[in-house]
Parts: sequence; structure tokens; C-alpha cells
Amino acid sequence: NVTVIDAPGHRDFIKNMITGTSQADCAIFIIAAGTGEFEAGISKDGQTREHVLLAFTLGVKQFIVAINKMDTAKWSEARYKEIIKETSNFIKKVGYNPKEVPFVPISGFNGDNMLEETTNASWYKGWEKEVK
Repeated sequence: NVTVIDAPGHRDFIKNMITGTSQADCAIFIIAAGTGEFEAGISKDGQTREHVLLAFTLGVKQFIVAINKMDTAKWSEARYKEIIKETSNFIKKVGYNPKEVPFVPISGFNGDNMLEETTNASWYKGWEKEVK
């Protein structure tokens, strides 16, 4: 059985987010690839940082990062890698192992890489967990 809990990202709904996250075994963080959007989320007071910290504090052990709006970034591999690098640096400081976190480029608007593999990111080969 899988229970999906949608924990809204807006600051006005932080109590709902905490309630949902406290019941989660896994999370999916949706990070916007748009110029300025990612930077705002990962900034000192950004919501991406806040949500990752809350998830860690509430005991969420594993998560997936969906890098959304890749269509607005013209499916740039460089932008994708930049977001992975910055996000990985932060989640490592929090206490997660970035090598255990799948990063997936998506476009929610177009449905790319959500249910079926996209043809817009030939450079994306999927994710495999590194085993020691």
C-alpha cells in the first residue's frame, strides 16, 4: 500500500506540510529549473531549504528530487547539473547522502518524464543507486 499525501509548498500551508511530512516514509521534492526560481528556493530563507530541513527533522529517510520546468530551461543539461550540484551540497550538509537521492528532469506542463520517458533529454540516462 502506498498513501500519497500532497503537502503544499506555499508558506501559508506550512502546518499542513508538517502534518503530511510527519507521516511520510519518502518524499518527492519538486524544484523549479526556471532562472531565479531555483535560486530563490535554495537561498538562505528559501522554501526548498526549509522543506528539506523539515523532512530530515521529521524523520523522512529517502526522497526523490524532480527538477520541474525543464521545458523553460530548454532542457539544458548544464542547468540540470547546476541544480543537482547546488542541491546535493545543501542536502549533504543537512545529513542526507546525495548519492542515494535520484534527480529526475521533468516538465509538469508537458508531462515529460513523468509517466513516460521524454525525448527532450537524450542526455538523461536515468538513475542508479551507487552500491558500496
